[in-house]
Amino acid sequence: MNKVVYVRIRPFGKVYRYFNNLEIELKKGDFVVVEGDFGLTLGYVVKVSSDNENSFKPVIRKATQEDMETFEKNLSLEKEAWDFCLEKISERKLPMKLLVVESALDRKRIIFYFTAEGRIDFRELVKDLAAKFKTRIEMRQIGVRDEAKFLGGIGVCGREICCKTFVSFFKPISLKMAKDQEMVLNVSKLSGVCGRLKCCLRHEYYGEIEEIIQDEEIITQEEKEPEIKKLSFIIKETDEEPTEEISGGKDESK
Repeated sequence: MNKVVYVRIRPFGKVYRYFNNLEIELKKGDFVVVEGDFGLTLGYVVKVSSDNENSFKPVIRKATQEDMETFEKNLSLEKEAWDFCLEKISERKLPMKLLVVESALDRKRIIFYFTAEGRIDFRELVKDLAAKFKTRIEMRQIGVRDEAKFLGGIGVCGREICCKTFVSFFKPISLKMAKDQEMVLNVSKLSGVCGRLKCCLRHEYYGEIEEIIQDEEIITQEEKEPEIKKLSFIIKETDEEPTEEISGGKDESK
């Protein structure tokens, strides 16, 4: 039986690993109830593994028909909370942009995700929301990459952006990755719709380049010592120049 399952929270949410301690086999596509960052939530299995690692949180249960109906009702609650929150943001003239509203499966908590240029004093807004929905309110300020993941979009490649389709966790990306791939270091062209460096710079940053000869290292070839002038990591080519002196100043062809 598979012991570890990879569960995606929400259609485009992050993927987390959970320990399957149930007495049933879970398969890809099954809906399950798990404990997320903010309480019980509904997710679906995207991958199964036979690993015996049991340090992960356990799967609470395979989703029942009642769970699915509750989830559908929560979608209506989230829409109501979205509209009400937007109204109060406008009334209080708060410089923030509401992105997503999520309710825990048991409705013990509602989470509001937003972006803003700086810190926002939303204490009065939280009071409005708590008075309206009679539950715990969480306000989560997120960055521009998470905003792009929530909203989606089309990249310059013509395809849907990576973070919306398959990237679950953001990893550091640097200009060095573009430089090592011999790309033009034009930040505007290397940036995605979020305004940060494109995720694909990491996808195409091959690990084997770390094992390739470094610049200025001397290698032996046909009993000479050429000096490495340039490396092409992608096609694995090397431009070499012999270190021996070349006599000049006179055209011997004449």
